[in-house]
Amino acid sequence: MAATATMMPFGQQLFSKNDLVPDWTGKEVSTGTTIMAVEYDGGVVIGADSRTTTGAYIANRVTDKLTPIHDRIFCCRSGSAADTQAIADVVTYQLGFHSIELDEPPLVETAANLFRSSCYRYREELTAGIIVAGWDKRRGGQVYSVPIGGMMVRQVVSVGGSGSSYIYGFMDSNYKPEMTRDQCLELTAAALSLAMERDGSSGGVVRLAAISEEGVERRVILGNQLPKFSTH
Repeated sequence: MAATATMMPFGQQLFSKNDLVPDWTGKEVSTGTTIMAVEYDGGVVIGADSRTTTGAYIANRVTDKLTPIHDRIFCCRSGSAADTQAIADVVTYQLGFHSIELDEPPLVETAANLFRSSCYRYREELTAGIIVAGWDKRRGGQVYSVPIGGMMVRQVVSVGGSGSSYIYGFMDSNYKPEMTRDQCLELTAAALSLAMERDGSSGGVVRLAAISEEGVERRVILGNQLPKFSTH
């Protein structure tokens, strides 16, 4: 029996349609990142890098991952960019109504509990690791970690994101109780710079904020001004 040859349409022999599309276009936009917060006497310091990735593609070099929730309450976002932005918007809305009902500024713990509630309720659908930090008149400066899955725990120092694994030892060695505001700002900038050197999903600029009774002071450290750790 003679074999019959089937001719494929021109071009299909060389490549398929999917070959023309880069693989990163199908990946979720991620803040795959380094975030951290440190308590000091009188307030908190928060910080984050600014790189947003889609697979291996850098979608945004200057993302602001320090999101205001209320006047003196911020959250640091890691995980899926869409998920964390949506949760932050929901909590901002809920906390605003809560503040109007109380006729006073809300507590940091209340904001953290709202994040915990949403992250736990939708834990199967969301990829969101949140650090909630701020100042209130009842307990002063506070830092709460809300990792993926919806747990909530207060910590004096909290780090998160893909770059956090590179700086746990650095923070254990360098953080000291009763550090001043300026010391915490310097420590946070150094830790983030170290993570950005080692973690491929962290980079860009360092964004910092100091939150206290006086308000919020924000800073940006550009890439060419960051502390250097490696020898190359």
